[in-house]
Amino acid sequence: MPRTVGVLKETFPGERCVAIVPKSVEVLKKADMTVMVEPSAGAEAGYTDDQYTAKGATLASRQEILAQCDVLAQFRSVGANPDAGRADLAGMRKGQIVLGLGEPLTALKEAGDLAATGVSFFALELIPRTTRAQSMDVLSSLATISGYESVLLAASTLPRIFPMLMTAAGTLTPSKVFVIGAGVAGLQAIATAKRLGSVVSAYDVRSAVKDQIVSVGAKFVTVDVEGSQAEGAGGYAKAMDEAFYKRQRELMLNVIKEHDVVITTAAVPGKKAPVLVTRAMVEAMVPGSVIVDIAAVRGGNCELTQPDKVVRHNGVTILGPTNFASMAPHHASQMFSANVVTFLKHLAGFLPLDKIPEDDIVAETLVTHAGAVTNARVKEAIAGGKA
Repeated sequence: MPRTVGVLKETFPGERCVAIVPKSVEVLKKADMTVMVEPSAGAEAGYTDDQYTAKGATLASRQEILAQCDVLAQFRSVGANPDAGRADLAGMRKGQIVLGLGEPLTALKEAGDLAATGVSFFALELIPRTTRAQSMDVLSSLATISGYESVLLAASTLPRIFPMLMTAAGTLTPSKVFVIGAGVAGLQAIATAKRLGSVVSAYDVRSAVKDQIVSVGAKFVTVDVEGSQAEGAGGYAKAMDEAFYKRQRELMLNVIKEHDVVITTAAVPGKKAPVLVTRAMVEAMVPGSVIVDIAAVRGGNCELTQPDKVVRHNGVTILGPTNFASMAPHHASQMFSANVVTFLKHLAGFLPLDKIPEDDIVAETLVTHAGAVTNARVKEAIAGGKA
């Protein structure tokens, strides 16, 4: 089993999260693992070096961690940090375990580069969405942050307040918020907007989630497009054909133009995000309205979204942040760290990796091993790219 876990400081521009927080060091120690931490690795998330050492971690340079640790824990591995992250490849060694976010279905060159080092790389985005793996699901943890932060971003941008207020100067009507997509991010956005006092409506292609939408305080908007086959493996929304999205967009225009805020969350793993909000929809909205596109990192659900830029069109502001986790790095890191530790403790039972185990959590998350790309989905993506 792994004996030494190294926590590297993130090098992706603007990244404020850390893979393992001080509280998790204590948990790993109880599992007979020691932890080495690069100085100031957690500083941006509010975790000091003293907090790490107080829990039993040892401070060490990046070079020492790369050279000595059995496991390298990163928030963003090279696949999710393709420029600055490449500098770590030379220090990685055969048999070492590397785990973190890695964009495995799109960062195909980086997957090959990691394989060439001989490391066993685990891309945490690939953890299956099953009950058994729920406590390791980093995507759900990060989606919780993005759903929450998207509403705060919208509220601070909108030239109105969210709740209804009865004042001496008259009644202020509540803002109307429309959330597209009712996965973890969408449900958190609904709940947050509701807590702030807005009137919330929501839509999802999966009609089965209506009860979840209603349970967190939103009205379920019915758009008469067949959605019974819109749920893919593991509970994720799956990509539909263009005819479906065309019909959906036609029916959506009348709904969107009645709302002050639109928050879009529709994303399919490894695919470009579907365009759900067209230029015509934006132009139908009231000037001053706000769109927050959580799917901007996948190209965006709004036709006019530009990742990490503020777009103003016809009086409507369109926001497309791609790193919501760094807006709340303390709690994003806390949840991510808990997921990582649970995964590591699970993985320990299958080490050393003499062969790829049949366990779905380990096998589906493992991208590279013994000098080769081993993950079936990644190999399929590589083969498709060469075709």
